[in-house]
Amino acid sequence: MSANKAERVIEIDQICGRLYEERRMRLEPMPYRVGYPILKLVYSAATNAIHNVGLNEASLIISKAEVVKGYYCEKMKTSSSRA
Repeated sequence: MSANKAERVIEIDQICGRLYEERRMRLEPMPYRVGYPILKLVYSAATNAIHNVGLNEASLIISKAEVVKGYYCEKMKTSSSRA
């Protein structure tokens, strides 16, 4: 999955600065394939905050959502060998 597709979902949904419950309800019926991994990421972050820090689920706000493109590696081209 490309970073451009994930970026599009984050921009359409405008995740940043919204309550967790509101964003979760909006990401669940999303028709794009990349919506499910983003939903899993948001759900995992909320579960960690609730379990490890002891925060209340109703008070969670998504402060930052960022998609970073990974590195690009070209395939090596072999040169013809002479015998």
